[in-house]
Amino acid sequence: MGFDADVIVVGAGLAGLVAAYELTRAGRRVVVVDQENEANLGGQAFWSLGGLFLVDTPEQRRTGVKDSYELALADWLDSAGFDRGREDHWPRQWAHAYVDFASGEKRRYLHDLGLRLMPTVGWAERGGGSATGHGNSVPRFHIAWGSGPEVVRVFREPVLDAAARGLVDFRFRHRVDALVVEQGAAVGVRGSVLAPSSEPRGAASSRDTVAEFELRAQAVVVTSGGIGGNHELVRENWPVERMGPAPRSMITGVPAYVDGRMLGISEAAGGSVVNRDRMWHYTEGVKNWDPIWPDHAIRILPGPSSLWFDATGRRLPAPLFPGHDTLATLRHIIATGHDHSWFVLTRSIVEREFALSGSEQNPDVTGKDVTLVLSRVKKGAPGPVRAFLDHGEDFVVRDTLRELVDGMNAIAPGASLDFSAVEREVLAHDRAVTNTYAKDLQLMAVRNARAYLPDRITRVAAPHRFLDPAHGPLIAVRLHLLTRKTLGGLETTLDSQVVRTDGEPFEGLYAAGEVAGFGGGGVHGYNALEGTFLGGCVFSGRAAGRALATRLA
Repeated sequence: MGFDADVIVVGAGLAGLVAAYELTRAGRRVVVVDQENEANLGGQAFWSLGGLFLVDTPEQRRTGVKDSYELALADWLDSAGFDRGREDHWPRQWAHAYVDFASGEKRRYLHDLGLRLMPTVGWAERGGGSATGHGNSVPRFHIAWGSGPEVVRVFREPVLDAAARGLVDFRFRHRVDALVVEQGAAVGVRGSVLAPSSEPRGAASSRDTVAEFELRAQAVVVTSGGIGGNHELVRENWPVERMGPAPRSMITGVPAYVDGRMLGISEAAGGSVVNRDRMWHYTEGVKNWDPIWPDHAIRILPGPSSLWFDATGRRLPAPLFPGHDTLATLRHIIATGHDHSWFVLTRSIVEREFALSGSEQNPDVTGKDVTLVLSRVKKGAPGPVRAFLDHGEDFVVRDTLRELVDGMNAIAPGASLDFSAVEREVLAHDRAVTNTYAKDLQLMAVRNARAYLPDRITRVAAPHRFLDPAHGPLIAVRLHLLTRKTLGGLETTLDSQVVRTDGEPFEGLYAAGEVAGFGGGGVHGYNALEGTFLGGCVFSGRAAGRALATRLA
């Protein structure tokens, strides 16, 4: 039986587009299959803010940030905490290779494709308070000008051009149910043709089957994404010993098609899945007042000034401050026995510090509107943030602290906040904030953040008393646990070739993106440094495409 193409790519997200781009550059013929319709080309990456982990860039140097490969690698390895023999063998090698890419060729590679970056660099995931612990020592979060859709565009357009030349055949609404393996090698896929769908991008679609299909090629690249849209699979793989019991309640930060099906299918064919208990979920999720997919959640990208309380009104301990250590905060919240927590803040803080994840929540950056971007430094919250203040069910706005806590308790699920506990913390904050120094580590973190010029100008509010009416009204935000990234996955070599359970390469089978833990089966280890989702898709998809472009007959 002949081949339908040189390579079959399973998944039309960013990693799949990158692999197809590299393959078609070498003149290879590619079939791209995806269970969703054409509107979803680009996958989950389309919805992202467009953050990219980059090291020692002109953008950093212009704002006085001193970064290096050595510092970034130390941060990565300290955060990853690799501690497993076989399962961390390839992830360790991927970590070194990826930081080298982020320190050198990555920016040029994307720039040559037409991608441009915002001039300021964000400081995400600032860590747990130790120079040798988790976190970014310096700002490294570079935002693409045009956000996630632009990152998708620079690969989508050349792939569509290759399709016009007959090198790419898109098979949308084709769901892979099995890999075809012959004599130990992956030679194709078989599955179900799903009923046509006209649903908009991201919306859940029908799984009604109308036909079956089989496609054959010299190799298969799996780029199908993670498990964040499948709560059952998230709970099945939840690291109970490390993180505590799986949450009873979660909201969803990814579309429903991020279902993890291809992990089980690839494993059944003989591929090795490792580090499946490593995952990355956020603690600052809010319910979307205008949802696109089921349980659609938006993550608040907070500055450091909001006071963070658990469900009963106790302040989270240092150094669990907004934007610092995601998984340590998640573990603490779960240990309280509740699945939600609270930010308490002021109008001045929400106007300066609140940003929302997602391309659709940042129309200024996504639309490349310079005037609208510059308006962020003016008084008033950005339009998408104002919409959540007006319509979001998780937001409470009141003039006094007593009224605020009463409003919080009116929507508190299964727990009441102790007003006296909240009042005590707010009053203590207001006493301390009048000095330029304090024993409160969060106030130290705020001032440290404001020492970085872009944060002081655009991102971090000047310290002030919460109960000062000039900065009011007071605002509280009920925060939910939000599913997002899969940090483990299919074990792969540095060429993105899948490894069998015996440690040997799986002939003809490759994997890239989140399904491969963004490379190796877990390049991040236990912790992500942010800006690594898109970059991991690019790096691993590029590795797969280039390796196959060279190896195929």
